[in-house]
Amino acid sequence: MTSIEARISSKARELEFAACGFARADAADEAGVELRQWLDAGRHGEMGWMETRYHHRKGVQALWPEAKSVIALGLSYAPAQDPRALEERGDIGRISVYAQGADYHKLVKQKLKALARWLVEEEPCEVKVFVDTAPVMEKPLAAAAGVGWQGKHTNLLNRNDGNWLFLGIIYTTLELEPSGAASMHCGSCTACIEACPTGAIDAPHRLDARKCISYLTIEHSGPIPDAYREAMGNRIYGCDDCLAACPWNRFADAAHAHRKFLPRAELVAPRLADLLQLDDAAFREMFSGSPIKRIGRNRMVRNCLIAAGNSGAAALRPHAERLANDPDPVVADAARWALERLA
Repeated sequence: MTSIEARISSKARELEFAACGFARADAADEAGVELRQWLDAGRHGEMGWMETRYHHRKGVQALWPEAKSVIALGLSYAPAQDPRALEERGDIGRISVYAQGADYHKLVKQKLKALARWLVEEEPCEVKVFVDTAPVMEKPLAAAAGVGWQGKHTNLLNRNDGNWLFLGIIYTTLELEPSGAASMHCGSCTACIEACPTGAIDAPHRLDARKCISYLTIEHSGPIPDAYREAMGNRIYGCDDCLAACPWNRFADAAHAHRKFLPRAELVAPRLADLLQLDDAAFREMFSGSPIKRIGRNRMVRNCLIAAGNSGAAALRPHAERLANDPDPVVADAARWALERLA
């Protein structure tokens, strides 16, 4: 009879998951110790939710004591183009590949729930499903389950999909046979470290979120620190540089990416002049169904003003002048900085 692990893997493929693996519930507990050290060093910046839910995040059974096993899954969003191709286009804003299509939270959770329902029917058990909004250590668990390994940039990658995987996790009361942890295949390569525009990866496997452009453009609510404004270039939501630099991406096939993650035309190379005119209602309409919607109009316009200041495009000056009187002081600060640069 075919094992339950083989049947789960087969069902995962049917649901279009690119990777599937299994681990014991305690397989990544050491990552909780490392997380505590990272938090104590303040490297999480304003992401207070990581500190608040640490007691749940530190281990699978800390969140759900009854859990016996973990099923880790990956869904490909491999891009057809190198995300760095537009870095010299000062008139446009660069949006991270993962946010150019549909909101991955919804699609990944939908597929996780479908797999979980099937599993409960096949083998009576209890299950819980998680995408990255829950206090779960997705990357260490996926590495422990053999889905891939954490590269020197701390992100998960594997030899078939490169860096381009959305991760989903299922906790279950079933005792599943572990797949075995993935081995590291980075060797002496430091391409991801060298690619980081702000030096946020200050050593292999060591990330300071406070310097990371993804953190600064998405999670950080205040003014962008002066030290990182020029390095942001035209990045207005996230940053793919450390991911795109990885040599393993040459094996990632964009044809394997889920169709719902295909980029929306208006998000591939949006014009800064258009984005700088967004009010709250227009922002919500433009980014409906996108993970970008959660940062709000003010944070997006702040990011676009930094990009405008880096653009050298005098045509953007009138937009910055208008926004220098914006009711939001963070937007107004970014507008004044852009005006100084465009002068």
